[in-house]
Amino acid sequence: MRQVHRWAWRCGLVAAFIMAAPAAHAQGHVVLTPKLDWQLAAQLAQEAVRACAAQGYSVTATVVDTSGHQQAVIKGDSVPLQSLSVSYRKAYTAFAYGAAFNMNTTSELIAAKVTGPANGALNTIPEVLFVPGGVTLRRVADNAVLGGIGVSGAPGGEKDEACAQAAVAKYRAEFR
Repeated sequence: MRQVHRWAWRCGLVAAFIMAAPAAHAQGHVVLTPKLDWQLAAQLAQEAVRACAAQGYSVTATVVDTSGHQQAVIKGDSVPLQSLSVSYRKAYTAFAYGAAFNMNTTSELIAAKVTGPANGALNTIPEVLFVPGGVTLRRVADNAVLGGIGVSGAPGGEKDEACAQAAVAKYRAEFR
């Protein structure tokens, strides 16, 4: 019984060491990617929906992380179904193309006549949508891209984008 106890103690010690090891070797083969935590992502989406609701618009807001996946989605009470996919696509485009072309909104991308890569086949990626309403999320300290937010459902993409920008302005100081 004593040997079993010693073995269990040693396994616990080895497991604790292994779990602590990656933090000590962060410069090794581990890639660390900055992104918002889920709580802030949810607050950001909620604030965008709230900003539009204050103007009488029911919208959906989606936040994507640095992998391009949905991190938070808040859907207003009376938005059409397509606003779910459109808000995601606006967020994805703001994230992916905002990072690639160093721009902060889908409106900026459109104004700069950014329509995607030179290879036209890549412009048909289903997630990409060059419509106003997406904002690139950037860390305060170094402007690193943290994801994107997209809003859909207001009568016009410029109104969607204004709600997304209002949410970003409210929480920007927390993008550390």
